[in-house]
Amino acid sequence: MGIETEYGIAVPGRPLLDPVVLSGRVVQRYAAGGHGRVHRTRWDYAGESPLVDARGFSVSRALAHESQLTDEWADDPRVANVVLTNGARLYVDHAHPEYSSPEVTTPRQALVWDRAGELVMAEAARAGSSDAGEDPPIDVYKNNTDGKGASYGTHENYLVARATPFERIVAQLTPFFVARQILCGAGRVGLGQNSERAGFQISSRADFFEARVGLETTFRRPIVNTRDEPHAQASRYRRLHVIIGDANLSEVSALLKVGTTSLVLGLIESGRLDEDLSLLDPVAALKVISHDPDLRARVDLVDGRRLTGLEILRRYQAHVLRHLRDELGGDPLALADADTVEVLRRWDAVMSALEVGSPEAGRWVEWVVKRDLLEGFRARDGLDWDDPRLVLVDLQWSHGTAGKGLARRLEARGRLERLTTEEEVARAVTDPPPTTRAWFRGECIRRYPRSVVAASWQSVLLDRGDGGPLHRIATSEPLRGTQELTEDVLDRHPDAPGLLTALAGG
Repeated sequence: MGIETEYGIAVPGRPLLDPVVLSGRVVQRYAAGGHGRVHRTRWDYAGESPLVDARGFSVSRALAHESQLTDEWADDPRVANVVLTNGARLYVDHAHPEYSSPEVTTPRQALVWDRAGELVMAEAARAGSSDAGEDPPIDVYKNNTDGKGASYGTHENYLVARATPFERIVAQLTPFFVARQILCGAGRVGLGQNSERAGFQISSRADFFEARVGLETTFRRPIVNTRDEPHAQASRYRRLHVIIGDANLSEVSALLKVGTTSLVLGLIESGRLDEDLSLLDPVAALKVISHDPDLRARVDLVDGRRLTGLEILRRYQAHVLRHLRDELGGDPLALADADTVEVLRRWDAVMSALEVGSPEAGRWVEWVVKRDLLEGFRARDGLDWDDPRLVLVDLQWSHGTAGKGLARRLEARGRLERLTTEEEVARAVTDPPPTTRAWFRGECIRRYPRSVVAASWQSVLLDRGDGGPLHRIATSEPLRGTQELTEDVLDRHPDAPGLLTALAGG
């Protein structure tokens, strides 16, 4: 699994500056700054296929929206694109700087390397602002909307078995995605894409979704995205590209976002989800649940039932527990691995707190914490939900500069529970996760900075330095290239020619 986050970007007092140019500047300056971890390793676009649809067809390039042609962005001189020693990708995506975390194997790793992206982006923004004053200071925000009609994404990616019918994934995952926002919504001031109505809602992204299923990501956004670009062995895997999540600053919400989704996907792969939870109108239900922070609203199922979002999540939780009990032969809380147990315990605790209105939810769930903060301002100053000062507080919640973001300030005061440590997040800025191919990618960039010409999720392109052809090392199996499997060969070969010779010899 892995997380991609497009950051909001702005220069105070300069709203007309080109965001593509600004985004390119922060990425380029970060790369040029050295930092002991960036060596201008460019992105390898070979093998990308953004127009292949999991429903069994491909969109014609002539008919595709320009935002879908992500494999052509290499020709745009404004679009900076580098690979970091931690295995992540830092680049410009749709006029935003984006940090795409390296592939990981646990929800907690996903949390750590996503949070490392916050440090990367804060430093990139600082580097993009000139100390001499000729370049204005740049602000970045880990959020998903400017409150004025623009939305930008936080995408999750999960490797699932190709053998699982995609139609089953769509049918059984859609109700979960509609209800999941209760656990991991980031909260938002304003209702409607343009905040045309006053109020507070659970998800910052819900109002921007207009379809149940589809290939698009920047318009007609679907609850389930159909892009079939596995970045791995296509015969064995598909990459489920999830575009419906919010950017999270609550670590508990972030952990549950990927942890519960991973467990539900395991359930769907097993074929053991035997209850039909299909919604009559999932797009409408998504908004109904988001617009009801009191969690009382009911949505219509195809079979005639009317359930709340909490009740839908409880149904999924019960099926996950039953599936794990069957797999493990006993109580999952006693027999499952530590990462699974952590997610199961957190999932139940958060659900229980929300069901009874426990104050603990105000330390765990992001939208609850944000609403409590905003209600404090409303009570103190007598503000209505359409007061622009509340919009500014909402924006300041996600500010990416150290000491300015309200979420991180509340966390420092103990108002938001923290699961990671500063030390492990700092290490993740430079070090790749040891349990996937990201370790090999990141270590090649660190050890052979002048020899790695380009890299991607599924390749590392090396130059021997002898004027001959470049050599592409395929990394199409995500669980190869781990520290355990490749550290020895890298240690034995301090230069790229030696590594290539060793790999060619088996």
